[in-house]
Amino acid sequence: MAYYKRLRDLREDNNYTQKEIAKLLYTTQPQYYRYEIGLRDLPCELLIMLAEIYNVSADYILGLTDELRSYK
Repeated sequence: MAYYKRLRDLREDNNYTQKEIAKLLYTTQPQYYRYEIGLRDLPCELLIMLAEIYNVSADYILGLTDELRSYK
């Protein structure tokens, strides 16, 4: 499974808009949209920020595990 599917699911499950997440990541909504649909690769810095925002592991976002838990 591609990580971009999880990005959208996490965002929607947490009632965020793309614009809100983009603001938290210090990027634009169009750029975040590109990450979410898989047109652009997600930089490591943003992966870490998203894991912290959603309180999940980076492995979950990347599709390496189905466990939602954070490693903190």
